[in-house]
Amino acid sequence: MKKLKVIPLVFLLSGCYGVGSQRLDRDQLDYSQALIGSSKQQTLLNVVRLRYADTPGFLDTTQLISGYQLQRNISIGVGSDSNPIRPAGAIGAQIQESPTFTFQPVTGDAYAQSFLRPLPPGSLLPLAMGGLPIDILFRLSVQSVNLINNAGAIGGDVGRGSPEFFELIYDLRRLQIAGLLGIQLEHSEEIPGKTPAFDRVFLTVSSSNDPILAEVVKATRRFFEMGPKDERVEVIYGAGRPQHGQIRLLTRTMLGVLGQIAYQIDVPQEDIDSGRTLPKIILIGRNTKPTVFVHVSNERPRFSFVEIKYNNKFYYISDTDFSSKLGFTMLQILMELSKTTKNPGAVLTIPVNG
Repeated sequence: MKKLKVIPLVFLLSGCYGVGSQRLDRDQLDYSQALIGSSKQQTLLNVVRLRYADTPGFLDTTQLISGYQLQRNISIGVGSDSNPIRPAGAIGAQIQESPTFTFQPVTGDAYAQSFLRPLPPGSLLPLAMGGLPIDILFRLSVQSVNLINNAGAIGGDVGRGSPEFFELIYDLRRLQIAGLLGIQLEHSEEIPGKTPAFDRVFLTVSSSNDPILAEVVKATRRFFEMGPKDERVEVIYGAGRPQHGQIRLLTRTMLGVLGQIAYQIDVPQEDIDSGRTLPKIILIGRNTKPTVFVHVSNERPRFSFVEIKYNNKFYYISDTDFSSKLGFTMLQILMELSKTTKNPGAVLTIPVNG
């Protein structure tokens, strides 16, 4: 009678159940980088489209599902008393990935809420206290402070803005670096039958013993019509002359922000001569170089932070231009800030069958 030899299978099955934990970190990083990269390209493409009076379009990634299926094949031969040393066997495994992406165009009410609604000062100003340069923030998202205007996207003398605006944001940036500029938020509870709940935003300008900074503090307070000992003033949305103790801040919509960057792009002269687009805005004042410098080339750039192809030309931001990269990153942050909560954000689900 032949005796069969049983080969333990435990060691053949070991290691088959670690697929999920092994893929999680890699997939999370890969999909995160892909989402950020595609978002940057979409933003730059819409900026270039606006430069040529082309229709911008926005497509949100609402869901990502990456499913894995683990298939294992095991075949084993066994020996007998007459042939004890000829066990034969094979083991194999195959992982199949089946990603699913869901995209949704931003239209209708979601479009209006995200891109046609002015950015609220109560959401905008705290970004400066999070470390973002307030001068770049104001150049991107603020159209006017009291009676002085930022550059607009319509070009010509009207679109150049007031030199005083650029002087003001230059001083605000100096105060921010020195730690003399602050933002305070106060929440007022609802009074039933009288007033709804609302938030109040205050800008503070602290004093300094440094003689140079003291002059900057004095000039800033004078512009805001603050008293010599006043340290804070309330920020109100809107344009025009403010009441005493207030600043009127007219913020832009996201389409206005994108358009402002668009009309600072140096496009080929042939496109201007042919009437395909207008000359860029020439700004007057201190530090009025483009917030985001977009290059144009017939060849694909070697080192780019983000690039897109439009009408057979490459438009890109150089990876060695830190100022433009910072401005574009702030633009991306403003884009996220403006999005409505009506649609779900991107969700990554990775089921594993193993």
